[in-house]
Amino acid sequence: MTDTDDAQAQHLAEKCAEIMLRDDQCSMAHGMALVEVSPGYAKVRMPVREDMLNGHGSCHGGMMFSLADTAFAVACNTRNQKCVAQHCDVSFVSPVVAGDVLEAVATERWRQGRSGIYDVTVVNRSGDTVAEFRGRSRTVAGMHIET
Repeated sequence: MTDTDDAQAQHLAEKCAEIMLRDDQCSMAHGMALVEVSPGYAKVRMPVREDMLNGHGSCHGGMMFSLADTAFAVACNTRNQKCVAQHCDVSFVSPVVAGDVLEAVATERWRQGRSGIYDVTVVNRSGDTVAEFRGRSRTVAGMHIET
């Protein structure tokens, strides 16, 4: 791949991420922000607020899942093919408290035909892993940007 091809792929990934997140009311409501994107990769950040805590006083697992799912969605949609989640699973490995900031880093592991596998690691502000997520994507009809 040439530098021009790399630059075009990067630009496409950025535009697709912008389109994906532009109307994502859920991600916006929870304060999620895209930190970094490239083909097959995304990093998304979310502050943990008091209203995100569960009955044990730690971050609700659904909030961490949503953060990981957003990073996964951005990563698997970076090549201008509309993709949806086919299956996801998550392991919560450490509790998270209000006031912390989480980052989810999604990385494409495999993609072929209409399917893909993505791993997402969620870390706290200290860089400690708090959750591991694996998503399987499925390409559906359509593109984000008509060519």
